[in-house]
Amino acid sequence: MTDASPRKRRSGGRAANTARRGAQLFKQMPFNPPINIDRPTEPLDDDGVQAIHDGAMRILEDIGIEFLNEEALEIFREAGCTVNGTNVRMGRDWVMEMLAKAPAQFTITPRNLDREITIGGKHMLFGNVSSPPNYFDLEIGRKVSGNREQCANLLKLTQYFNCIHFAGGYPVEPVDVHASVRHLDVVHDKLLLTDKACHAYSLGKERVEDVMEMVRIAGGLTDEEFAAKPHMYTNINSTSPLKHDVPMIDGCLRAIRKGQAVIVTPFTLAGAMAPVTMSGAVTLSIAEGLSAIALFQYVRPGCACVIGTFTSNVDMMSGAPAFGTPEYMRATQMTGQMARFYGLPMRASGVCAANVPDGQAMWETSNSLWSAVQSGTNVVYHAAGWLEGGLIASPEKFIMDCEILQMIQRYMDPAITATGPDEIAVDTIKEVGSGGHFFGVQHTQDRYETAFHQPFISDWRNFEAWEIAGGVWTAERAHKMFKNIIAEFEAPPMDIAIKEELAAFVERRKAEGGAPTDF
Repeated sequence: MTDASPRKRRSGGRAANTARRGAQLFKQMPFNPPINIDRPTEPLDDDGVQAIHDGAMRILEDIGIEFLNEEALEIFREAGCTVNGTNVRMGRDWVMEMLAKAPAQFTITPRNLDREITIGGKHMLFGNVSSPPNYFDLEIGRKVSGNREQCANLLKLTQYFNCIHFAGGYPVEPVDVHASVRHLDVVHDKLLLTDKACHAYSLGKERVEDVMEMVRIAGGLTDEEFAAKPHMYTNINSTSPLKHDVPMIDGCLRAIRKGQAVIVTPFTLAGAMAPVTMSGAVTLSIAEGLSAIALFQYVRPGCACVIGTFTSNVDMMSGAPAFGTPEYMRATQMTGQMARFYGLPMRASGVCAANVPDGQAMWETSNSLWSAVQSGTNVVYHAAGWLEGGLIASPEKFIMDCEILQMIQRYMDPAITATGPDEIAVDTIKEVGSGGHFFGVQHTQDRYETAFHQPFISDWRNFEAWEIAGGVWTAERAHKMFKNIIAEFEAPPMDIAIKEELAAFVERRKAEGGAPTDF
């Protein structure tokens, strides 16, 4: 399945990106993942951090986590943990010893080396919506099952927008492609349509192994080069409360053994799969996440791991998940404190419960995204395109979210808060005096194109001007932009030999049946 020949020539990079830049439909910021220059919001005092830590350790020591994966159980036995059936209890000293092996920061290098991303520290990354089974756009006007064309179009948006730094899972599930070969078709599309760091689902050994091989081929890498450092990642969820299933743990073990990164994200909804109190929900989430990360560090010390949070609350009237709530924001901030306590990078999300790209969608998503900023999150999943609690992907919402992401990226620009003599501008204030204005002075003229954030989808005209121009609402403008982007999209270059090798691998694996299913 692998080729030991010398590394193939890589196409793309800065020169290719520069050549394509002239085709941009609007002026967007360059691909430049922001550094979070703000101090994090920390709602917990030292006693609060210790209380959550102690609670998580008591869960691991006294209650235990159910691991359904037989290999994981054998590894825990070897490590000296207490295994009773599928229940695993582990001492806090052992857990902390394992966590100390995890890197606080690492990189993921995709096929375009200029798209390498750093995870950890103050680095902040945004990814596309992942895994909704349904799709909505203004042209269709209703919720429909996802298909491969819609999935590919959302991948094109993922590549097009520089404020999207990595490609998550399927941006919508293409249910018109059989599940046995879906991973082959979609990841093939992803590797051709994007050159950003990408993801493998941990849903059976075939899917994980196939995607790792496809990423290796696309990067023109030998087996040794691929395994030497992360070139992709997988993300798993625990089955809350207190459980890790078979395929997700298996997928992570396969990934770390080949040097790839893993993100462990418990899905703890307060009042449903977790205590109704947010500190209790965070404590459960921390325990579930640490149990898996400790396992992975025992198997491969120093492997790249991220602890995730997906802690929110339910609507107690209906049981439906709620997102972007005050409780969600505080849970994200608390988890950020705990991630720093353990020295682990952190993942959060840009989410909402709204059904269409409307005002509710944007204020809930904005709350989610800004809580990621406040918490010191490193990896923001679902940052663009998410609707209906993750059941719908929308291109209009994707573009509207990218407006927020560009605002966050600009907000983090140190130029805004620079305090050098030119920024304090006392000489210019003296020049203008009390009876003039600053529009025409040289200080303004030198900076007028770059002084302030410029939106690409917001409309800053007054009502009359907006009405004369047709009175087009934000989602309608986003829909038109979506259509224009798709019409003019150019895929990033790929060496022809690599492209042929990748296509041959996909065809061979499809002929072999892909991944087994029961339907």
